[in-house]
Amino acid sequence: MINPNEIYQRNQVLTASSEELTLLLYNGAIKFVNQAKLAIEKKDPAKAHSFIMRTQEILTELMLTLNRDYELSNSLFSLYDYLKQRMVEANMTKDIEILKEVEGMIQELKATWVQAMKSVKTL
Repeated sequence: MINPNEIYQRNQVLTASSEELTLLLYNGAIKFVNQAKLAIEKKDPAKAHSFIMRTQEILTELMLTLNRDYELSNSLFSLYDYLKQRMVEANMTKDIEILKEVEGMIQELKATWVQAMKSVKTL
C-alpha cells in the first residue's frame, strides 16, 4: 500500500532547493535524536541504535555537501564531525544527556540556517 506521507516527503525532497534540503536534513536529525531519546526511555536499545544511526547518516550527508573552499565550511565540518562522535558515544552508552547536547547544537545550527535563508531572501 502506498503511504501518502512518504509520497509527500519524497516530493518535498525532489522539489527542494539546496538551502531547503539542508533545512530538511536538520529537521530530520532533530526528529531522529528525539526518537532515539524516546526509545532509550522505553528501554528499546535496538530502536535507539537505529535512530542514532540515521542521525549519524544525516550528519555525514551534511559533511559531504559542504563546499570546503570556505573557512566556514571547514568549521562546520569539524562541528558535524564532533556531533557524529558524540552520537557514537550516545549509541555505545545509550546516554540521553549526550543526545540532548547534540539536539541542542543541531537546533542552534538550524536556527542560524533559517536566519541565513531569510537574510538571503531579503537581498
